[in-house]
Amino acid sequence: MSEQSRSTGRIRGTGSRRRKPSRRHRAKVVAAWTAAGVVVVGGAGLGYAYLALDGNLSSIDIDAELGADRPDDVDDGSQDILVLGSDSRSGDNGKYGADKGAARSDTAMVVHVDKGRKTASVVSIPRDTLIERPACTSDTSGDPVGAEHRAMFNTAYEVGGPACAVKTVESMSGIRMDHYLEVDFTGFKELIDELGGVEITTKTAIDDSKSHLDLEPGTHTLDGEQSLGLVRTRKSVGDGSDLGRIQLQQAFVKALMEQAKSVGVFSSPKKLFGLADAATKAVTTDSGLGSVKKLTGFAGGLKGLNAKNVHMVTLPVEYDPADPNRVLPQEKAGRQVWAALRNDRPIPASATEKSAGDKGDAANVVE
Repeated sequence: MSEQSRSTGRIRGTGSRRRKPSRRHRAKVVAAWTAAGVVVVGGAGLGYAYLALDGNLSSIDIDAELGADRPDDVDDGSQDILVLGSDSRSGDNGKYGADKGAARSDTAMVVHVDKGRKTASVVSIPRDTLIERPACTSDTSGDPVGAEHRAMFNTAYEVGGPACAVKTVESMSGIRMDHYLEVDFTGFKELIDELGGVEITTKTAIDDSKSHLDLEPGTHTLDGEQSLGLVRTRKSVGDGSDLGRIQLQQAFVKALMEQAKSVGVFSSPKKLFGLADAATKAVTTDSGLGSVKKLTGFAGGLKGLNAKNVHMVTLPVEYDPADPNRVLPQEKAGRQVWAALRNDRPIPASATEKSAGDKGDAANVVE
């Protein structure tokens, strides 16, 4: 078991509980996109995973931590999954920076799969969105954490862990999350490498000193390290904002889905096991998906999805007049987005047409 696994404080496949870490780094970056890819492609490597892989999984009982104070559980056949990332900068992740503080959900998505399991909508929530954060419980000390006005969205995970992140999204959307998925840096890279890399085409050059990615215009097959660099890239593309980075991530996850669909895992037991091993080590789930059997059953129902049937948007936002480095939800447009998901309908184009989220200018950098 890795040092990182020993410090997660999550419920392992054996059902035992370990102490939660006291410190993590702020960045949540886009390992979360890998989790989204695993979900929406139908879990190719998980479909026939060996039961021995149960020991790789970590899980959290979100229902027990949040209790009854949640939106109604509407059983209409659709599924809503909150996808985050994990990047404690200790252990294998130490190369990405010193562990200077608590983790934050710098990348977060609500993945809505329709009741027919044929289409999905993905709503990215910008990390700098100022929201009404509900009262939570610290996942390290167990102490109450008060509600906060104009809190950055990514502080929810920082102060209360996965349960507070779920509670915050449910408070914003009015939608009960059916499941929770979290992935870390190392898991992201290993999963991409097991897939054999991801092919993307860049229309313009990318040279980013922060993410250490240097690509000329053209077609590239990115390995795990390069893929991580791409989804962390911000300053060198578009307008240099986090909104632009989200656009890069959305292009990457569609390429990831196509790659996962094309990998011949069913004809190669070694490839199948390697992918399943990497995927189960990478993810932390809610207890409803906390075994290979449960995760396999869930993923198996999603095999009909493909990239063309996944609609990705950013939560409609506008720049905060008091601080241009922060964004505010566009209330009317946001209600349209969440209502579409609640009613299992496509998100109307009108909901995002005036959003600052469409102005990151990085949408056409990668295809």
